[in-house]
Amino acid sequence: MAEAARNVACTGARPMAITNCLNFGNPTRPEVFFQLKEAVAGMGEACRALGTPVTGGNVSLYNESPSGAVYPTPVIGMVGLIEDISHITRATFQRDGDAILLLGEMGDELGASEYLATIHGAVLGPPPRCDVKVERRVIDVLLDAISTGAVSSAHDCSDGGLAVALAECCIANLEGQTGAEIDLSGWGDIPDRAVLFGESQARIVLSSPSPARILALAAAANVPCAVIGRVRINADTLDIKLAQKSCRSSIESLSRAYHETIPSIMSRTPEHATFDELAPVAAH
Repeated sequence: MAEAARNVACTGARPMAITNCLNFGNPTRPEVFFQLKEAVAGMGEACRALGTPVTGGNVSLYNESPSGAVYPTPVIGMVGLIEDISHITRATFQRDGDAILLLGEMGDELGASEYLATIHGAVLGPPPRCDVKVERRVIDVLLDAISTGAVSSAHDCSDGGLAVALAECCIANLEGQTGAEIDLSGWGDIPDRAVLFGESQARIVLSSPSPARILALAAAANVPCAVIGRVRINADTLDIKLAQKSCRSSIESLSRAYHETIPSIMSRTPEHATFDELAPVAAH
């Protein structure tokens, strides 16, 4: 719910309503029934906080194999309203020299993250905390900033954390890929891997020619916000400075990984594509 609302708000739209598809295992088993019950309760709590009634939905139950049930997977479809077409906002960086800001707390949560699953092959740990009242404040600040013309781009932090969100801001648009210089060295009390790949909620990456305006709106709403870098339109790298070290990734390599991985695997003949390669693609 929170991620869906951020996705809608990042386009410049006010979240208005949802539909859902609730995918679970056999609900006659107590642990699966508990998952379904808690998912519905959490969805209701979020709907009330965000002002997004449920217009309809469906369920898909008994999704199991001999090895067990699917992960509990509530899917949210959310609709929003953009009242002024000039407020349509892109996810990718737009203008050279714009300040890059992180709206929301840095966070240090790696539990249930893509980092743990991809690098360590482990699905474990508590998922990130989610406070829907904080989510509402972050969304309100974002939409207020967009309405003043202070926002050039907006993209939410979700799977993969801040590093992945920043990369997507550089390369998601094939026609206008950009570089960026990022300084995250001010969070030395958080491990570098958590700074880069932690999946704490209620966070949005913004670019703006008027960062002071956004910082003022955030302060008035008691929402953390910090300038973390600059857009470099003609640069061919994403440079990130951390407390202990720095990293540099070429825009070309990031773009290739983002846009070409699935077509590359699917273009191989079946005898050359291994199950280990295809399974993560199917999972995503």
